[in-house]
Amino acid sequence: MNSLNISRPRVALFEPRIPQNTGTIGRSCLAFNLPLDIIKPTGFSFEDKYLKRAGLDYWANVDLHLYESFEEYKNSFKSSRIIALTKKSDNSISNLVYKETDILLFGREDTGLPDNIMNSSEIVAGIPMPGGENQLKACGVRSLNLSVACGIVCYSACLQLNLLCK
Repeated sequence: MNSLNISRPRVALFEPRIPQNTGTIGRSCLAFNLPLDIIKPTGFSFEDKYLKRAGLDYWANVDLHLYESFEEYKNSFKSSRIIALTKKSDNSISNLVYKETDILLFGREDTGLPDNIMNSSEIVAGIPMPGGENQLKACGVRSLNLSVACGIVCYSACLQLNLLCK
């Protein structure tokens, strides 16, 4: 739906499992005018009522693209950098210099991104969590919800690229 015809980062979900997260991410992508790419298989049907409920009546307007595999996806965007987002990285998203052609790749809710996917990405980064388990041990948060993490990264990229007013 990029009606403004400007290059913008892409959001990619690798094998998402929870329809509510995907619906919420779709709605966020629409709000930031970013395309949403989904790499199959998914843990739900695109007819799922929870997907549609989380995306509200906006779901039909999401610039959605489906891919059968990561290999197909990567081959479709050879001139783009893939930024793998994971809780396993000490490289903070605040250290990144985003490009308008970047792909913001997020993993499954249950297992994240596999090592082979992260290894084939140009950059691996994460969201710093001062209240995370690395800092607070047993009482720290293990991870952020996928849709929350996606919203944080999308906002950060769009803010840095000055895309929030375009």
